[in-house]
Amino acid sequence: MTVGLGRTIEVVVPATSANLGPGFDTLGLALSVYDALVVTELPAGELEIEVSGSGAEDIPRDASNLIVRTVAHVYSDAGRPMPGLRIAAENGVPHGRGLGSSGAAVVAGVLIAKGLLEGDVEIGDDDLLRLATEIEGHPDNVAPALFGGLTIAWMGERGPQHKKLLVHRGVSPLVLVPAYTMSTSQARSLQPPHVSTADAVFNVSRSALLIAALTQSPELLLDATADRLHQDYRAEAMPETQRVVQALRAAGYAAVVSGAGPSVLVLADGPGRRQEALDLAAQVTDTPWDALLLAVDVRGGTVGDRAEGST
Repeated sequence: MTVGLGRTIEVVVPATSANLGPGFDTLGLALSVYDALVVTELPAGELEIEVSGSGAEDIPRDASNLIVRTVAHVYSDAGRPMPGLRIAAENGVPHGRGLGSSGAAVVAGVLIAKGLLEGDVEIGDDDLLRLATEIEGHPDNVAPALFGGLTIAWMGERGPQHKKLLVHRGVSPLVLVPAYTMSTSQARSLQPPHVSTADAVFNVSRSALLIAALTQSPELLLDATADRLHQDYRAEAMPETQRVVQALRAAGYAAVVSGAGPSVLVLADGPGRRQEALDLAAQVTDTPWDALLLAVDVRGGTVGDRAEGST
């Protein structure tokens, strides 16, 4: 890449689904639907933003834009002056649906800064996760968006940490996306400040089982995705989501609320089972849902010079 004004880079960031049932604020999965951005460095003080796709009408076109704020945060951390930016973004990740759209924007911002600073400041994986978490507030969505696959994320003595795992090839994700939205802050407000020891133990056991189910034994996914910490408390705010989840689970499908909702994630143990789950979901609700038959994204976010390809 050529350092300086006029450098153009491309950034691609996957959607993510956090929690996966019992793994509250810890587990996340990268999925094969993407935000794609083309970014050009401009003289300082200049800013041009074009957005198409999901949520485009609600996204700020000024310095309050989450991507721009994240780029500025990384430049400040690196001790470098913020450049001007031309950003053309095509949003494939549904907004306000529990698929990590804000995390994707934050990851896009740190990768933009990484790409534009290459050759001057090198930003490694640990710093990418730290910087993204500083903006997002928690690492469960930004970790899989950055690194792909299934991630376990936690806050350690050295800041946010993650472990990436490969998902068993038999796992076939299905995401059902409704027309209505749900804010993460509203979803979190419905949870109690304390839970019983029995519920905590229940979720610890299911979270451990879920790692085994996703990496080795997909036939265990139904039991492994059971949860007592957050989904039932949020159900009153999204009754149609809860109705679909309960119907699918009663029929033997590993269905959970995706992130804070209201989308439903089904972790089927094979493409045939995924189609059966989709057919059943269509029968139990009159609410329109978009069905996304996805794969697990294994690369995570990428950034590269437009002429040279992604890295």
